[in-house]
Amino acid sequence: MLTNKVLLTGRPGIGKTTAVLRIVNICRTRGIKVGGMVTVEVRVGGVRRGFKIIDVASGRDGVLARVGSGLGPWIGKYVVNIGDLERVGVTAVLNALDSADLVVIDEIGPMELYSERFKNAVKRVFSSDRKAVATLHIRGRRYPIVRRLIEEGVPVITITVENRRRVPEEVFRQLFG
Repeated sequence: MLTNKVLLTGRPGIGKTTAVLRIVNICRTRGIKVGGMVTVEVRVGGVRRGFKIIDVASGRDGVLARVGSGLGPWIGKYVVNIGDLERVGVTAVLNALDSADLVVIDEIGPMELYSERFKNAVKRVFSSDRKAVATLHIRGRRYPIVRRLIEEGVPVITITVENRRRVPEEVFRQLFG
């Protein structure tokens, strides 16, 4: 089944971001222009201290969230940095929407959904003709924006230990044939 949008979900640590990064690499080796954002853990001494947001096209990065104190919404022990999310992540997604063959959004989750600009960027991507792959927080279906995407028929693939090695190539084939 050829589709132009795919959502990936699965439990934390199962490999959603790794799958997205593999899809990015597959595309790049085939000359397909990719843009958007990925979120990676920041670990210090083996302990997760936060999350970094990275522009896939430029490599520009910022802090999505960190353990500690500060201004911004809290998700558990993390303070969300809406400024960097919008400056790096939303800008990367909108730039990709304008110029890339594939837009990646990692992830549509509780931290990111504090930003109205992020939600609007997601809506723009999923209402466009542009190919896109996005990851969903494991409990993403609780958010109206995610439920709407699923109701509109965007396929959801749950990444598991059994399928995580083959999912990137399968998603690439679904998007690009």
